[in-house]
Amino acid sequence: MTGGEVAGILVAVFWAILVSFLAVVLVRLAQTLRATTELVADVTEQAVPLLADASATVRSAQAQLDRVDAIASDVQEVTSNASALSTTVASTFGGPLVKVAAFGYGVRRALSRKGEEAPAAEPRRTVVVGRSVPPIRRKKRKG
Repeated sequence: MTGGEVAGILVAVFWAILVSFLAVVLVRLAQTLRATTELVADVTEQAVPLLADASATVRSAQAQLDRVDAIASDVQEVTSNASALSTTVASTFGGPLVKVAAFGYGVRRALSRKGEEAPAAEPRRTVVVGRSVPPIRRKKRKG
């Protein structure tokens, strides 16, 4: 056997090993692509119903938001009506009621002091800027 024949046999064996290795790699790649295709098909089958359910949920949420918006606008209208009503009642009855209450208080105070002596005039208070003036002690009234 000559050196060329040995080199030819080595090249042939190398090519046989390389082709076998590439065949194994191609078979594994084909299996991986098949599994990936099945996985994508399964995900697609499950995703389509999920998307339909999500769409229905979003439509339902939109309907509920529309109802809440209508309720909120009704509450706002009721609040503005109540505010207008309270303003009207306060302006209509507030002034006369305050006058009646003040008159009643004055009458009660006058009747309660009818038997007592006239109150002594309180001394004037003087404000001094920058100084603290002790408070005036008042005489305790009976009653």
